[in-house]
Amino acid sequence: MTLQAVLIVLTAAVLHALWNAVVKGAPDKAVVLGLVALGHAVPALIALPFIGLPVWAAVPFIIGSTLIHWGYYWFLNTAYKHGDLSVVYPISRGMTPILVTVGAILFAGEFLPPIAWVGIVCISAGIGCLSMVGLGRNTSWVAVAAAFGTGLMIASYSIVDGIGIRLSGNILGYIAALFVAEIFVAGFIFATRWQRFVALPRRYVWAGLTGGVISGLAYGLVLYAKTVAPLGVVSALRESSVIFASLIGVMWFGEGPKSNRLLAATIVAIGIGLLAMTG
Repeated sequence: MTLQAVLIVLTAAVLHALWNAVVKGAPDKAVVLGLVALGHAVPALIALPFIGLPVWAAVPFIIGSTLIHWGYYWFLNTAYKHGDLSVVYPISRGMTPILVTVGAILFAGEFLPPIAWVGIVCISAGIGCLSMVGLGRNTSWVAVAAAFGTGLMIASYSIVDGIGIRLSGNILGYIAALFVAEIFVAGFIFATRWQRFVALPRRYVWAGLTGGVISGLAYGLVLYAKTVAPLGVVSALRESSVIFASLIGVMWFGEGPKSNRLLAATIVAIGIGLLAMTG
């Protein structure tokens, strides 16, 4: 994996942590998730006529990914409604690298060298340490269950999009078409929660739309990386975002406890270094 690809995915990781913080900090998370989806769809709709569509072979993957994203938004909304950012985020992201790596073997015939597996396990272990730190007597087990559901959705759409974008014949066209399809998510949320949207303070409307643009940029970078690097490696590097999310949870939302986070960050950093050496 090239240094350029590593830097691209790490940039996406920082952006991903930021938009999740936007959702966690909103008073109405479902409506803000609708705004995030709208922040994906509108720029993509404007760009699509200029960059063109992917080939038809990619369309089933776009449809499949869109349906999976519905489940992702539902689980994510439930998790953040009942749990802290520094608990939900590590659990939902920590299980993803292993699931994606196994899925890539089964569905894409992608086999990784042993050093890559060690790096992926290190990242998952570091993330696991963060999730254990956040757990306590006051932890909502509804949030934990929803976080696991979120992780399963992430792994599913990661594999679907990783294969779909490689078949697309037009990387930017696939990304744009995928994001345009999220207009249905936004439409459903606003149609069923219009009064809540109207009552939402304007600063959260702009925050949600900005979060959507940031989220779209983050996932676009990840999708590009999947065309030049193995799916499992990209997924593992992307999940380093939990370090940034955990720090945001502590410094921004005052979540605790603060102990053992440095150890977790160190384990994740070792995993990132090992993955960088596989290229």
